[in-house]
Amino acid sequence: MQRPPHEDFSLKETKPHLGGGKVTGDKLTSTYDLVEQMQYLYVRVVKAKDLPGKDVTGSCDPYVEVKLGNYKGTTPHFEKKTNPEWNRVFAFSKDRIQASMLEVTVKDKDVMRDDFIGRVVFDLNEVPKRVPPDSPLAPQWYRLEDRSSNKIKGELMLAVWMGTQADEAFPEAWHSDAATVSGADGLANIRSKVYLSPKLWYLRVNVIEAQDVIPTDKSRFPVLFVKAILGNQALRTRDSMSKTINPMWNEDLMFVAAEPFEEPLILSVEDRLGPGKEEVLGRCAIPLQYVDRRLDHRPVNSRWYNLEKHIVVEGEKKKEVKFASRIHMRICLEGGYHVLDESTYYSSDLRPTAKQLWKPSIGVLELGILNAHGLSPMKAKEGRATTDAYCVAKYGQKWVRTRTIIDSFTPRWNEQYTWEVFDPCTVITIGVFDNCHLHGGDKAGGAKDSRIGKVRIRLSTLETDRVYTHSYPLLVLHPTGVKKMGEIHLAVRFTCSSLLNMMHMYSQPLLPKMHYIYPLTVSQLENLRHQATQIVSMRLGRAEPPLRKEVVEYMLDVGSHMWSMRRSKANFLRIMGVLGGLIAVGKWFDQICNWKNPITTVLIHILFLILVLYPELILPTIFLYLFLIGVWYYRWRPRNPPHMDTRLSCADNVHPDELDEEFDTFPTSRPNDVVRMRYDRLRSIAGRIQTVVGDLATQGERLQNLLSWRDPRATALFVIFCLVAAIVLYVTPFQVVALLTGFYVLRHPRFRHKLPSVPLNFFRRLPARTDCML
Repeated sequence: MQRPPHEDFSLKETKPHLGGGKVTGDKLTSTYDLVEQMQYLYVRVVKAKDLPGKDVTGSCDPYVEVKLGNYKGTTPHFEKKTNPEWNRVFAFSKDRIQASMLEVTVKDKDVMRDDFIGRVVFDLNEVPKRVPPDSPLAPQWYRLEDRSSNKIKGELMLAVWMGTQADEAFPEAWHSDAATVSGADGLANIRSKVYLSPKLWYLRVNVIEAQDVIPTDKSRFPVLFVKAILGNQALRTRDSMSKTINPMWNEDLMFVAAEPFEEPLILSVEDRLGPGKEEVLGRCAIPLQYVDRRLDHRPVNSRWYNLEKHIVVEGEKKKEVKFASRIHMRICLEGGYHVLDESTYYSSDLRPTAKQLWKPSIGVLELGILNAHGLSPMKAKEGRATTDAYCVAKYGQKWVRTRTIIDSFTPRWNEQYTWEVFDPCTVITIGVFDNCHLHGGDKAGGAKDSRIGKVRIRLSTLETDRVYTHSYPLLVLHPTGVKKMGEIHLAVRFTCSSLLNMMHMYSQPLLPKMHYIYPLTVSQLENLRHQATQIVSMRLGRAEPPLRKEVVEYMLDVGSHMWSMRRSKANFLRIMGVLGGLIAVGKWFDQICNWKNPITTVLIHILFLILVLYPELILPTIFLYLFLIGVWYYRWRPRNPPHMDTRLSCADNVHPDELDEEFDTFPTSRPNDVVRMRYDRLRSIAGRIQTVVGDLATQGERLQNLLSWRDPRATALFVIFCLVAAIVLYVTPFQVVALLTGFYVLRHPRFRHKLPSVPLNFFRRLPARTDCML
């Protein structure tokens, strides 16, 4: 596969005109100082009165048409109303204005042809300019005119002004570039919105025991277990070891619950009659609103819950009045944990669920989403390629979605958002998507919003109070290889409110303390994270307009844990990169020992002699050396934030079959011969890993067998050597031993031979347990 040019995927620093600069007489607001100012003509149509009747009945069905050049926006019409009230705002981009007059016309909706009622005309040169935080411009009554500019009956209340995207009317306004969007649903789908993730809790259900559980078949010992259901989550305990009517379990079941708590926790005690056959012996439903909330490790009080015995009579489910059975449980909502809904590597929030445990914020993150350019065509519309792009940014519990720019490969958003920062070691994620719901289309199985790419920025890599303006490549891995879908232009600023608090954060645990006092298992965390992402995507999908499941899952990196040959290679190369420094030090030391550079070797001898004679200098020397290295590297410190690296990800030269395997479904949907070939490839790789693991085990077992007398002669030699060494080291000063050892290791090649050393020969001859392997 041809490797794409590396420079196409690079990060580019830019110098945009942020904040619009200083125009004469204008007062700039700091709210939008990270974006470029965009000028808009705003028209607020409030209401009308005393409209003349046009129908035979003397009434009218009025609506307003706002026209500026080729752009035209309309309000809804009212049936038979002469004093209608609309309160609609229209926004026309100044860059696209090609007319000098604004025409606001009131018309009467008719079956054949709409009738003209009257109009108001504005000269754009006379329109006032408004800059927030000025108060909104007060609407005024304007007398309607006919086409000959004569005053007629009827008045229209309007406000017309020039403003920017900082205007509070901007988010809800009808935009001239969205004129092709139809329907209220389509318009709602293109507006900018802020979403909040639901507040997530871990629900711990400690099932202790049950009493008087009466099985239906009394001739056999019951095999009892407890099944717990919360929404779409279902867990069960192990089978009770006590085959009686008073079973015991003492087992924890963990769930994810989201506020507001809509569904109760349903528990049932069941008897396993056979494989795949269970009988419910009792059930209870527990509303989560009344469950105790725990902030630390102190246990909550346990409670007995009555089990309702359900019986079926003539096809109807009825409750038995008598409560004989009951179950003993300890149920609590865990406020001391952080519910992980993101990958731990890209977490944007690490705070515990309970707000009482939150630390004060350490700063503010500001993000300006400026524009994108060079976007790839994502779909075809009316026989031509097009892209309707919008951005989503996620940090902490706050999600933001920009407005959709219709039919543009170079969209300009210029929207600015702010987040509170509680931990610098967190990541903000910005994704770009193509909107496929401009004309409704929210039906099940309908079109999904396509991903264009995403960017991650780790806050700890940013300098405080500096504005980073860069153009980031949008890279997406396709089954055909990595593809650049365009570039997104961002402005980022991380402002620190307390440097002392931020430095103190580096000494604190990454997660809340409950994760360390009562840690959850890896499998529990994986299952809980899956449930948390499902809940978040479901709740955000119910918002208006919805943040769809495919968008949420892409932003939360759902599925990133699946097997990928490419990712495995990348991680192996990362390990080799980490070990590369140690290998380089080893090579340098080998050169010193072999006197490749005699002057350096002599200097090392002198340094070694000083450190042996003055051992109190060893640690200060090491830390001083590290300090000097750090100061030296400060000159070449990274000045740009990190970005997606195709070479690090092994995405620039990946084999097509490996990509096809990465995009395969789970379970696989590929033909048998392809699966067999991949299985054999996986076996060969696993065989090499198995050999390496076996070699490591062999070396460890040889160390153990030094004193195990598995090889009596080798152990005897080692024991005698230890005795002699103890005596020699006792009578010989440590500095003499250290000097002799050091000079022996650094001896000249003339006094070396190429055969392995005696200790190495002895170690390799020790036995290991490989002889006992089948």
